[in-house]
Amino acid sequence: MSLLNPVPMTILLVEDDEVDVMNVKRAFKKNNISNPLVVASNGIEALEVLRSVSPDRPRPKIVLLDLNMPRMGGIEFLKEIRQDPELSSLSVFVMTTSNEDSDKIEAFNLNVAGYILKPLSMDRFISAVSTLNSYWTLCEFPG
Repeated sequence: MSLLNPVPMTILLVEDDEVDVMNVKRAFKKNNISNPLVVASNGIEALEVLRSVSPDRPRPKIVLLDLNMPRMGGIEFLKEIRQDPELSSLSVFVMTTSNEDSDKIEAFNLNVAGYILKPLSMDRFISAVSTLNSYWTLCEFPG
């Protein structure tokens, strides 16, 4: 990876709602975000993605996480990755409809980088994704 042509960081979206997946893709397009986006529909699929890396499929460094999902929800997924030495340093942003204080407290106790409420209007959602893009563009992540 050279400084002149850095490899774009892969982002993992963990979301079971197809409409929300499309909204994230639309917001990426509107913000000209070219980072590869991998989608998993629940925590179990997300763990499979994160644990099956290869030279041609690098591990995502950023996770956009819904909390309310079948099979393995967001909080359970967070607990699992925070206990895994290989995954514990991932930057996770929660994007959820849950405005419950208990979910927010539990998510922040599990070291999330941010907690974004859906549904935002599409304009506000595009703006929120733009802010996220600024964050991960400015941050230096270890190789």
